[in-house]
Amino acid sequence: MLQGVIDKSLASRRVQVYRFPWGTALFAVLCLLFLLGVAAACAHARTAVPNLGNPHHLQRSGLEAAWAKGSVIVVLRHAERCDRSRGACLGDPSGITVAGSQVAAAVGQGLQHLGLASSDVWTSPQVRTRQTAQAMFGKTVATQGWLNQCDGHFADNAFSHKRAGHNLVLVSHSGCMEQLEQALQVPVSATSNSYASALFITQGSDGKTTLLGQMAASEWRKLVDAKEL
Repeated sequence: MLQGVIDKSLASRRVQVYRFPWGTALFAVLCLLFLLGVAAACAHARTAVPNLGNPHHLQRSGLEAAWAKGSVIVVLRHAERCDRSRGACLGDPSGITVAGSQVAAAVGQGLQHLGLASSDVWTSPQVRTRQTAQAMFGKTVATQGWLNQCDGHFADNAFSHKRAGHNLVLVSHSGCMEQLEQALQVPVSATSNSYASALFITQGSDGKTTLLGQMAASEWRKLVDAKEL
């Protein structure tokens, strides 16, 4: 009888001994998953392009100060293409939609709030970019052929055409924005060059180029209404 009690006691201790490592392993796995999650979040924070539609990001970006100095280049994608939409065309079928022109006008109002007195404005010669620029700025904008050449020289061309003390506003294409992002070593997955979106960069006196951030077309009106611009 006593032997039976001793045997059960030993068996119980063995179960307890073997249970402990499983709990430890589970805890270690959970800790590892947590650390991996933190690492992934940090990596995303490093690669993500700041969303300037967020007032907090806008203030931290230094965009307004850089704009006041005339040290900014902003590349804007044309508005919604008519040949890839079911919406009504703004005249030429190779241009933009009526809805796209309205979105572009709202973006233009936002840029007016930043101030365009010390800015050079150019557009790609494509119909969709010329129509977008017309809607944004309320006038015909001068064209530049290189704004339609979305190749590895785009970034160099943009900087070579910028005048000191003048912001440079370029109405172009998503492919050209991507070339600029590649030159700045921004992962493609970190960006979203939607219709009429804007990409802001600046170059310091030391020649270092900084990506200030990106703004979707829909964010301009919100910032203007909130008096953030």
